[in-house]
Amino acid sequence: MELCPSIKNILLLDSEGNRVAVKYYSDDWQTNSAKEAFERAVFTKTQKTNARTEAEITMFDNYIVVYKFVQDLHFFVTGGENENEIILATVLQGFFDAVGLLLRGNEDKKEALENLDLILLCLDEIVDGGVILETDANVIAGKVDSHSMDAGAPLSEQTITQALATAREHLTRSLLQ
Repeated sequence: MELCPSIKNILLLDSEGNRVAVKYYSDDWQTNSAKEAFERAVFTKTQKTNARTEAEITMFDNYIVVYKFVQDLHFFVTGGENENEIILATVLQGFFDAVGLLLRGNEDKKEALENLDLILLCLDEIVDGGVILETDANVIAGKVDSHSMDAGAPLSEQTITQALATAREHLTRSLLQ
């Protein structure tokens, strides 16, 4: 019996069931087609529910799936059939809230795709190899922000906001000298 709760996958799908960001932490789905089939099946089973105000829980193919929707994004966290639903829901809420913080309240597919790097970093901060690392959205978003705010990166690799912050910092330094 495993002592540490584990996550099988975290999925972020759009309102049509297409991938936005997904991360699998187990070998239960060996091929990419098996993963896509699981995603389609979970989406089809949950799309008619109203999981917009609070997370919903369902049992699917001997997995516990906790999910929540916002605008055109569907968030899913999957665990084994013996996992604690409250822990899975806590992971989901941490991911959901961290994405909301990182996207500054504009949780839609377009904004998510424009900030896909932040969402993928967010997934890495929450779970590593199926082991839960962090569930506090503020801590997750803070770590992701610290990774993405690399002032030493070339301007071509920075976002507009980061480039303006870097330019402002250089201007302030030159004025103070």
